[in-house]
Amino acid sequence: MNSEDPAQDGQSSSDPRLDSLDMQLKKVRQAEKIRSGNKDQEPAKGMRQGNRVLTELIAGPAGGALLGWFLDRLLGTSPAILLVAMFLGIVVAFRNIIRISNERPE
Repeated sequence: MNSEDPAQDGQSSSDPRLDSLDMQLKKVRQAEKIRSGNKDQEPAKGMRQGNRVLTELIAGPAGGALLGWFLDRLLGTSPAILLVAMFLGIVVAFRNIIRISNERPE
């Protein structure tokens, strides 16, 4: 190693180029923070609504099918209650999705 290299010893003063770069990075980060403002919360609201819609699409028919299957086994009816309960689960899921889509974004 070169003993004259200021980066190798811990006692030398800081490099003016690095100080300049550090100041530029701080300015850019501050400008980005100001520019983005409260926009970080808008995608979060949309993401939450999307997750709720996905949950409704999965849980409605699955819950209806599970309940219908259980009642079919209990009452001895073949697929009748299963089909009706699954259809009702789909109807409830779409009703809830319409309700979610009508919510006003904050």
